[in-house]
Order: sequence, then structure tokens, then C-alpha cells
Amino acid sequence: MEFNKIIAVTGKPGLFQVISQSKNAVIAESLVEKKRVAINAAQNVSLLENIAIYTYEEDVPLLNIFTSMYEKTEGKEALSHKESSKNLTAFFSEVLPGYDEERVYASNIKKVIQWFNMLVKAGMEFPKVEEVAAEETEKE
Repeated sequence: MEFNKIIAVTGKPGLFQVISQSKNAVIAESLVEKKRVAINAAQNVSLLENIAIYTYEEDVPLLNIFTSMYEKTEGKEALSHKESSKNLTAFFSEVLPGYDEERVYASNIKKVIQWFNMLVKAGMEFPKVEEVAAEETEKE
């Protein structure tokens, strides 16, 4: 499973892995249900690798946050996204200290933790933080 092929679709619960593309749609498989669906051009689709979280200094890519969460939880699922907002924000501030509390809402944190747990449950492994940082340095 490749992180750059994982998408979120507005109006559909869960995450999907892109299987193939046709002229008018993307064929994706649900990570949870393992069912394939056709997603047409009218639906809003977000690649997880293009999503970033605001901090006071710069935007941090979701992969970096997932990697930090993966190391903190030692490869296991994080706390449930149904925990209280206080617990979720406390956990998130440990994973990403300095996130912009005015622009990152509890609902955003809930979604990130929910996605992380789905990916871990689906067998996704994340590289070490140092490896992600080295890759970003190479791109620049």
C-alpha cells in the first residue's frame, strides 16, 4: 500500500486506495470494507499526501504527522477519534507541538486520528521521521 495512492472522498466515509483511472472516473477500493467503487469527476477527492496541517511556522504534511504518530504509538492504533476533544488535542499537541490552535479545529484533529487508525488497521507502515526529513531535503 502506497501513501501517495490513498484518497479521501467527500460524502463517503473512510479512506480509499486508488486502483486505476478511467476517462471519467477513478476506481478506488475502500480500506475498511475492501469494496471497489467508481468515483466520478463531480465528487471532491483529496489525496492524503497533498494535505498539510497549519503550524505557527510552516505547514506540516500529513505524512510527517502520521509518521510521528506511528512512532509515538509504536506501530499501534492511536486513541479513538471518539475520545473527548481535550484528550484528542492533548495527544495531537504531543505529536505536533506548535500546531496553530486557531486554525486547526478539534474536528480536524479527530479526522486525522481517525484516518491514522484506519491506515494502521489496514497494515500501512510509515517510515521513520528521519527518513521523511531526508526525503524532503532531497526534493528541495
